[in-house]
Amino acid sequence: MRTKLILFITAILFSITMNIAQNKNANNPFFMEWKTPYETPPFNEIKVEHFLPAIEEGVRLEKAEIDAIVNNPEKATFKNTIVALEKSGEFLTRVNRVFGALNGANTTDEIQKIARVTTPLLSKHRDDIVLNEKLFERIKSVYLEKESLSEIEQNVVENYYKNAVRSGADLDETGKEKLRKINQELSMLGLKFSENALKETNSIALIIDKKEDLAGLSQDVINAAAELAKAKKIEGKWAFSLQKPSFIPFLQYSHKRELREIIFKAYINRGNNNNELDNKKIVSRVAALRVDRANLLGYKTYADFVLERNMAKNPDNVYKFLNDLWTPAIKRAKMEISDMQKIIDNEGGNFKLAAWDWWHYAEKVKKEKYDLDESMLRPYFKMENVRAGAFAVASKLYGIKFIKRDDITVYHPDVEVFEVQESNGKHIGIFYSDYYPRDGKRSGAWSSGFRGQSNIEGKFITPLVYNVGNFSKPTADKPALMSIDEVNTLFHELGHGLNSLFSNYDYPGGRNTPRDFVELPSQIMENWALEPEVLKIYAKHFQTGEVIPQQLIDKIVNSRLFNQGFETVEYLAASFLDMDWHMLSENIERDVVQFERSAFEKIGLMSEIESRYQSTNFGHILGGYAAGYYSYIWAAVLDADAFEAFKEKGDLFDQATATAFRNFILAISGSDDAMTLYKKFRGREPKVDALLNRRGLN
Repeated sequence: MRTKLILFITAILFSITMNIAQNKNANNPFFMEWKTPYETPPFNEIKVEHFLPAIEEGVRLEKAEIDAIVNNPEKATFKNTIVALEKSGEFLTRVNRVFGALNGANTTDEIQKIARVTTPLLSKHRDDIVLNEKLFERIKSVYLEKESLSEIEQNVVENYYKNAVRSGADLDETGKEKLRKINQELSMLGLKFSENALKETNSIALIIDKKEDLAGLSQDVINAAAELAKAKKIEGKWAFSLQKPSFIPFLQYSHKRELREIIFKAYINRGNNNNELDNKKIVSRVAALRVDRANLLGYKTYADFVLERNMAKNPDNVYKFLNDLWTPAIKRAKMEISDMQKIIDNEGGNFKLAAWDWWHYAEKVKKEKYDLDESMLRPYFKMENVRAGAFAVASKLYGIKFIKRDDITVYHPDVEVFEVQESNGKHIGIFYSDYYPRDGKRSGAWSSGFRGQSNIEGKFITPLVYNVGNFSKPTADKPALMSIDEVNTLFHELGHGLNSLFSNYDYPGGRNTPRDFVELPSQIMENWALEPEVLKIYAKHFQTGEVIPQQLIDKIVNSRLFNQGFETVEYLAASFLDMDWHMLSENIERDVVQFERSAFEKIGLMSEIESRYQSTNFGHILGGYAAGYYSYIWAAVLDADAFEAFKEKGDLFDQATATAFRNFILAISGSDDAMTLYKKFRGREPKVDALLNRRGLN
């Protein structure tokens, strides 16, 4: 009775507090009920000045919710502790998800200023929760008596307990204070790294003022460069930035080798120019602090800490996996180098192939060997058609439909919105697509959400998911026409989106999806993108509507092993670099350039190929992929093997296989051991054969 009274009084006080806050922030949409379709964010009402007061209020509210859990006089139970934690922080999460989305995809100087204020605030707030001794004791109490719970509840409690321990909850007060300082510094270093990387990527790397220096470039590329120059107020010239849709076509087709070298080096040296945007000290400091953090938590290295909960389990397994692929990848890359050097020699070029030549001569090899180049394919890959093709694949596999919604507001005119439904019309979630580069968007592609799915105590909440990319933009006279790489990326990110849309968890806070498993749902979607059967669905000429001819499809199929040595080597090099940074066991700040050089010399990386990322622009490892960049190729083993399950049935859209994949992988990944879930889908553990065959490495 006493507990019910306390909870009742807490609820009353919470309601009064919210009313006061709402009166104080009468025009702030975060303090109001969103009466929008499916409670989507009202971007037409949200202003930059709304974020800081909402985040501050969210922190205060969640503190009160945690205090109520901690001060509950009753014995800790799953309901009054774990479920209560699941419900806590709802207000703050809603604000943070919108703010984080805008800071990543549509940031401004004002948003970045707010991030500098809120980043240390939120870091301290998170530490205040995870390092709360009384809260940990309640979690631990439920964990120690978890046998009385259902299997799902046991998994949730176990994840809560392990996450708490790994976050430092079991440290003494001295250790907790050290951890707080480390976390604070890491949060600010990560923010600064991202700001620097964004500015470097958006910088103009090359300005051309002589028409003859445009030799080799298509009119489309020239027009896009002219539009960029005009947008940057560089009148009468052509500009190229370090965003991939701008500089990659230049590397592929420009006849000017000295200019290709300039733009290539500008790209790989982002964050390494000894200017105010230099990231070397940040990288070195982050690596040293991560050693301290790992040691404090009882691990020799940060890699040991991270990998403990991944499928790989430990660094030795990762290095063995990478090394097993490295040897055949190097062998294939050397064959590719030989093919390109022959073309250089036959053309009378008196030079050895260099890294800035690769894209250019690879295109020539593709043309010579397969009578195929990207300019032949782009007209069939209009963005809207490619997206429709990805939707069609998802629809045929899982019986869902995507319905355009023009009544849901967006944060930028480039963003489009779709409602996702089951075939019977049942609502699944909302999907936003945002595919074109702009100055306020970080590089790369990603998937996230404004709201996650949950079903706490039977209240089912549907997800609001978004995909972000940096694909080739429309120009004044043509729509957005995509490269094959961009096509694959669009399918990839939709796979992540489907993973979120199909989520079916009661307690999402108690999940643990290993980093080396999380790319399976995305990478498997890439398998359908260039299948002949699928190409005929969506690859249509943007002017005539003609379906891609069989002759071009055959060329795509025949060239499937093209450049696989290069792509595998540049990726593996970055994976080794990531692992080496996180295998350090002493807090010593390294010389970044020397450290990289040693890492690449150790594996024998040839001069003709640069690592996919250098430390100063390797955003993955400053973010959630530290000691985890290997995950993409680890998951590639899984996705190649999983796609074989469809091939074995003789039907790319076999319904039984698709249903099993949805039920055991997409809907509940993270709810159980990853290998257990995979075996439930496949009936056995994955085999590496399909991946080796796909990349020509066997």
